[in-house]
Amino acid sequence: MPNEFTTADLEAYLDEVLPAEQATSIERALRAQPDLLRQLSEINARRDAGVHSLGEIWRRERLTCPTRQQWGSYLLSILPDEQMDYLTFHLEKIGCRYCQANLADLQTQQAEAADTVSRRRTRYFQSSAGYLQAKS
Repeated sequence: MPNEFTTADLEAYLDEVLPAEQATSIERALRAQPDLLRQLSEINARRDAGVHSLGEIWRRERLTCPTRQQWGSYLLSILPDEQMDYLTFHLEKIGCRYCQANLADLQTQQAEAADTVSRRRTRYFQSSAGYLQAKS
């Protein structure tokens, strides 16, 4: 069975930046192909020795990933169209799991905040209901 994965694929696998389907495919191949596992070990050994390519550093430092603040602005739809398009591309086409997790966390926080505000408004209304007077 020939090796269908490039060194860049394996480096991205180690950096955990591949879409889940591709990472699963590599994991399956690693179990079945001792040569692929040996290649992965060599990449790890090179990294441990301090030999890094520009691409590895770029991926590891997530230089193309938007900041958490940018993701927050994305959720509020307050970014310029070009930036919104890039973030959508990064999320959907690149499939960055790191950013998907970041965005999911922000969405959870946003939903919790909305629920908290709603409960607070209800309590304010209930606590002041007896003090409101009807208009004549």
